[in-house]
Amino acid sequence: MTTFAYVIAGSEATGGAGFQVDLKTFQQMGVYGVGTLSCIVAFDPKNGWGHRFHPVPADLIAEQFEAATATYDLDTVKIGMLGTPQTIDIVAKCLASQPWKNVVLDPVLICKGQEPGAALDTDTALREKILPLATVVTPNNFEACTLSGLPELKGIDDMVEAGKRICQLGPVAAVVKGGVDLPGPDAVDVLVERKPDGTFTSEAFSVPKIGEERVSGAGCTFAASITAALALGASVRDAVATAKDNVTKGIKARVHAHTPFDTVWQGAF
Repeated sequence: MTTFAYVIAGSEATGGAGFQVDLKTFQQMGVYGVGTLSCIVAFDPKNGWGHRFHPVPADLIAEQFEAATATYDLDTVKIGMLGTPQTIDIVAKCLASQPWKNVVLDPVLICKGQEPGAALDTDTALREKILPLATVVTPNNFEACTLSGLPELKGIDDMVEAGKRICQLGPVAAVVKGGVDLPGPDAVDVLVERKPDGTFTSEAFSVPKIGEERVSGAGCTFAASITAALALGASVRDAVATAKDNVTKGIKARVHAHTPFDTVWQGAF
């Protein structure tokens, strides 16, 4: 029996992040990927590989959603880059039009190339309209600080506190990713889950760092792995463990290119 997973995210033309990574991750994990494009991002090699950002019109996003959900019985979705308040509005309306078993939010808060004011408006809209719909949210260090209100994350205790604060905004679980931003020799991610009685549990997932440089597509691969695992019936805890293993293998087998950064290789897991 075919297992489906749906993604609403942006296209990244080099294939190293975004929609392309999500579908590759789904495929690698034995899940049939279905997707809706929210925006198109093209790096500019003539300008420091900055983002050239192009939103997809809201009516076209709605048409893609209508086609995808009419074709398949979809109950698990990953939300990636949305990019504008208008996009967030239509995605929130689309998501609310049917029930979902799993909503995984990779809260991409900043898109290089956006004006600061536009970025702030997008952050606010994401927090108010998409975050409460999520069952699992996967913020990186910067995003966790922004969403939780903490000034910085110095260690696991801070990550747990950030996760609790984020869960209080709606999600059932938050995976706070330390990555290369957290000091020390290990790459640490902390899962915080909110129980029905309002209490929290937490667990740290740690592996030795593979260098100190960011690798493009790691966050997308991580959230997409969680999404696929949940679609296959895994618990949140086991989905996070699978995602951690996938990303570690993908970073070890990273793809080198003409860009100033490497990318995760999904074929390694």
